[in-house]
Amino acid sequence: MPAQEQSHPGWTGPMDPPPDHGEESYRGSGRLAGRKAVLTGGDSGIGRAVALAFAREGADVLFTYLEEEAEDARETARLVEEAGREAVAVSCDIREEENCRALVDRAVSEFGRIDVLINNAAFQMSQPDGIEAITTEQFDRTVRTNLYGMFWLSKMALPHMPEGGSIINTTSVQGYKPSPHLLDYATTKGAIATFTQGLAQMLAPRGIRVNAVAPGPVWTPLIPATMPDTTKFGAQAPLGRPAQPAEMAPAYVFLASREASYITAEIVNATGGTPLP
Repeated sequence: MPAQEQSHPGWTGPMDPPPDHGEESYRGSGRLAGRKAVLTGGDSGIGRAVALAFAREGADVLFTYLEEEAEDARETARLVEEAGREAVAVSCDIREEENCRALVDRAVSEFGRIDVLINNAAFQMSQPDGIEAITTEQFDRTVRTNLYGMFWLSKMALPHMPEGGSIINTTSVQGYKPSPHLLDYATTKGAIATFTQGLAQMLAPRGIRVNAVAPGPVWTPLIPATMPDTTKFGAQAPLGRPAQPAEMAPAYVFLASREASYITAEIVNATGGTPLP
């Protein structure tokens, strides 16, 4: 990857090369026809690729974004609507409980129910100078975005999820093989894996499945916005390169689909060859 840098949270437009979200490649086959999905962090990166894939599979999508990501969010909404599905873009900071409650209320108002909840929004910030450089403010933002939001939304969405519903969380290779400069982020990703497997057992009697995807390095706006050196990004993966967001989306589609009806408490590893437990 060429050297490049952006301020947080990063935007898709300036990225070189531009990420591939499946705009030209993803072909749907009705696997999620009529489903109603809520997706956090849907403006760019993995979130945009998932929104596009879900729409082309027949799902309506309500997705969140931060105010500063509005331009990216408009493009995601365009892609969903171009697929003939309803797109509802909601500016929402999931670090606050009341924002999560309002988001679920909006989804129920728009769709009447929630068939699939994808907890994908995340915050990370590289700190190569070690734990001493991780401020309480950064740690709090990482934990509240990556864990609190997932907890609140899962809890609040449940009364509106019918039997056969699905919760899909985004963990990471970092949750199993942490990079020291991403200590706080990796900590939350390990917790997401544990939360996923515990909640899956809790909700199995209600017919609601809970799974997660563990991506390896993926070329998203977070990378030039939070990494000091992009030139070697992804080279550590056995495949020798980072993934494109489009390469992550099929895992989410599968986990949400009826083909995965007997799969719960599973972590789907999409790491480019890095073995995970």
